[in-house]
Amino acid sequence: MPTVDVVDSQRKKVGKVELHAGLFGAAIDGPLVHEAVVMQQASARQGTASTLRRGEVSGSGKKPWKQKHTGRARAGSIRSPVWRHGGSVFGPKPRRYDYAMPKKKYHGALRSALSAKLASGEILVVSDLTIEKPKTKLLAKTLTHLGLSAKTLIVVGEGRLDLERAARNLPGVKLVKPEQLNVYDVLRYDMILIPEREVARIQEAWS
Repeated sequence: MPTVDVVDSQRKKVGKVELHAGLFGAAIDGPLVHEAVVMQQASARQGTASTLRRGEVSGSGKKPWKQKHTGRARAGSIRSPVWRHGGSVFGPKPRRYDYAMPKKKYHGALRSALSAKLASGEILVVSDLTIEKPKTKLLAKTLTHLGLSAKTLIVVGEGRLDLERAARNLPGVKLVKPEQLNVYDVLRYDMILIPEREVARIQEAWS
């Protein structure tokens, strides 16, 4: 089983914790991870772009002038796409971009992403993550002591409103619950910070 050091708030080693081999020691499958990221990004698209077709723009349906003997090109409607203020031909309409991939494949992609993070030393397990008050500066100070100056993903369970409030105004810091871990966030953030007690919950949710 893979193991990782457990550190205190000053990043001093205080122990080790064993990680589930199937979750943190899986083979790294780049194409599968890419597929999961594309799916997440597509699902996040709003799809609200909208244009007016020729039947929706304002204007009369009357033929502007007679068909022949005017010296001008034939025209059937002022709402024609070739006219100024005319309708769009193939412009976008509101639509959904989201789709789903099989759960087993997505779980495999997450296992691959977590394994890659562990292999590159980008997972930090801390014995405890507490702050005296739900203040942004206190959490920022704690992260600085841990040597986390880059984008950090913190995995915490229910009932940690103090950390949630403190992290709201910290750029580059995001909190997720163990069951909310996802491939995009795992890859997007430079470091993953996990309190020791949350390791078991992560492994229970995704193993």
